[in-house]
Amino acid sequence: MSPFFHLPLAVMTDSYKTTHPFIYPEAQKMVAYGEMRQAYDKDPNDQRIVFYGIRYIIENYIAKKWTMQDILQAEIFFATHNAGFTPFPFPKDLFIKVVKEHDGYFPVKIEALPEGTAGHAHIPAYQITAEGEMSRLVTYLETILTMVWYPTTVATLSRRSRDLIQTAYDKSVDEESFWSLESRLHDFGFRGCTSVEQSVIGGTAHLLNFTGSDTLSAAFYAQFHLNGGEPVASSIPASEHSVMMAFETEKEAMEGMIKNFGEGVFACVMDSYDYQRALDSVLPAVASFKLEKGGFLVLRPDSGDVVDAVLQGLRAAERVFGYDVNKKGYKVIRGCGVIQGDGVSYQSLGRVLDAVLAEGYSAQNCAFGMGGGLLQKLNRDTLSVATKLSHIVYANGSKRDVMKHPKSDSDKLSLPGILDVVRNEQGVPVVYPRAENGVAHKDNLLQVVYDHGRVPVSATASTSPEFATSVNNASNDTTEEDKYRLSTEDALLAWPKFSDIKSRVQREWESLPKVFDPISKELRQKIKVVLAAGEP
Repeated sequence: MSPFFHLPLAVMTDSYKTTHPFIYPEAQKMVAYGEMRQAYDKDPNDQRIVFYGIRYIIENYIAKKWTMQDILQAEIFFATHNAGFTPFPFPKDLFIKVVKEHDGYFPVKIEALPEGTAGHAHIPAYQITAEGEMSRLVTYLETILTMVWYPTTVATLSRRSRDLIQTAYDKSVDEESFWSLESRLHDFGFRGCTSVEQSVIGGTAHLLNFTGSDTLSAAFYAQFHLNGGEPVASSIPASEHSVMMAFETEKEAMEGMIKNFGEGVFACVMDSYDYQRALDSVLPAVASFKLEKGGFLVLRPDSGDVVDAVLQGLRAAERVFGYDVNKKGYKVIRGCGVIQGDGVSYQSLGRVLDAVLAEGYSAQNCAFGMGGGLLQKLNRDTLSVATKLSHIVYANGSKRDVMKHPKSDSDKLSLPGILDVVRNEQGVPVVYPRAENGVAHKDNLLQVVYDHGRVPVSATASTSPEFATSVNNASNDTTEEDKYRLSTEDALLAWPKFSDIKSRVQREWESLPKVFDPISKELRQKIKVVLAAGEP
C-alpha cells in the first residue's frame, strides 16, 4: 500500500503502463534512464541544474513491500477500467511472482546521482535495470520516478534566485554582512501547494539554498528526518492582514507587535488599507516605541507593483530611522528593512534588486517571500524531465542500444545504451557509455539507491530520544520488518545528512560552467552509430 491514500502499489503508475508487460519483447535484460532534457525554461545562458528528491520517492513509494492484497485490490479495479468499463490488461501473474519470488519488493535496480548533485541538461539522473522475466517491468516505475522533476525544479529555481541575490550582495553589501544572504529568499508557498506532501517535497528542496521558510512541514521534515535533529530553517514573528484588521487602528496593531516581539526581528504587513498612508503616518507614530525596544522591524507590502512597493517602503524607513553608508557606498537603513512577499518570481526578483541598487540602497535592506512562484508555478516541462528505454538484451543474447530521435522535435532526443556519469578533470559531470563488459566506471556518479528491496540506510534520524519515541509511536506505515530491512548491514550506501547535501549544492554549483555540453565524444560516437542504423 502507498503511505498516503492506501492505494495498491500496482496503481501507482499510468494506466497504459500495465499493458506494456504484455507488449515488450522477451528479454534477458532491459535498461531505462531519466534525465532533464533542457535547462530551466530553456535558458541558453545558464544550463545548470540541481538534482534532488530521489530519496523521498524511494523511501515512500518504491521501497514499499507489495502484498497479495495490493494485487487483489488492483485486479478488482482493472476488471472495469477498460473502455466501456470492461477488463483492462493487468499482468497479475507477473505481480504475484513479485510477491512470492521477490519477497514483495519491486524487482529492479535503480542507480541515481547523489542528492544535491549539480550538473547540466542531459545528465542521466537515474537509471533502471530489470532482468529476466521482470525485464518487462523496466519502465513501470517511470511515473513515480519522473516525479523527481518537482524537487529538482524547485531546487534549481531557488538556486538561480540565490545567484541573483548574491550578485546584488557582491555589489552592495559589506562582507561582514553576507551572513544575511541565507535568509533573503523566504518560502511563503505552503498555502499555495496542492497538498501537505507537496509542501514537504518542494519546501525541502528550497532549503538546500536558503534557511528562510514559513513552510513548517518542510522545516520539520528536513530537521528531524533528514538532518539528525539539527535545525535547517528559521522564521520570524509576523503579522497578517487579519491581525492588523482586528485592531481599531493599524497603530494599535503595530504597537502590539512591538510590545510582544520588538526586541528581536519581526515583520508587519502594511497595506491592509492604504500602504502609503501607513508608511507616512503609522510608521512614524510607532517609531519611538520601536526604537525603545531596540529590535529590527521588517515592513511587508502585499499588493501593488512589486518594484514600487519595495522602494516606497525603503524610502519611508530611511525617512523615519535614518541610514548609514557602507564600505561599498550603499545605504543601510538603521533597524528596519522591507520584505516583498507578493508577486515574487525569478523575473520580478531581478527587477526589484536592480531598482533597489539603482536607488542607492544595499541589497541587505530587502528580503523576498516567494510563494506560488517558488512551489507552484512550474511543471515537468520547465526542465523537460523524461524517462526512456536505452538498452535491451534480447532472449537470444543479442544486444541493442536504443534511442528516441523524433524528426519533428530534436529536443526530445534520448541517449542510447547503459550510461555512466563521470567528472572530467575540471570536476564537471560528463555522460559516457558503460564499458562493453557491463562494469560501471570506478568513479561513476550513478550510485545504487534501490536494488530489489535493498535501500541506503538512514544515518539522519533525530538523535533526540523523545523525538524518536514519538515518531515510532505515531508511525503506522513502517513495519518492524521494514525497520530491520532499512538498518541491516546488507543495505547500500547511507543517505547523507541534509546539511551535507546543502554544502554539496553550494560547492558544485559555483564550480560549474554555466553552459556546457555533458555528452562525451564516446557517447557522441555511439549516437552516430545508432542513428546511422536508421529506423527499425
